[in-house]
Amino acid sequence: MVRRPLAAALTAALLGSGLFLAAAPVAEAAPATHSAAAIVAKAPAKPRVFKNCTDMNKVYKHGVGRKGAKDLANGKPKPKSTAVTNFRIDTALYNANKLRDGDKDGIACEKK
Repeated sequence: MVRRPLAAALTAALLGSGLFLAAAPVAEAAPATHSAAAIVAKAPAKPRVFKNCTDMNKVYKHGVGRKGAKDLANGKPKPKSTAVTNFRIDTALYNANKLRDGDKDGIACEKK
């Protein structure tokens, strides 16, 4: 008598009895369209946090503000002739550097 592993013996016995149904062929999975590296590369980068306004103004000369921000003086809009209007509009970058907005007008490190 030839010794076979138990699983092989049971499979042979079930096949012979007609109780064992053969598994249907498994279709191959569709090839992935995106690699893991590509998915990671698409993740948005965290906004840079600047150490101080001097560092921020080296990169963003007139500061960074959230969308819809207006340059204020004492809580009132500044006249157009003195208001900073050419700051970089980037809400995520502003939020990361909110501590640099001394007058709380929505523009960090504004500079004419």
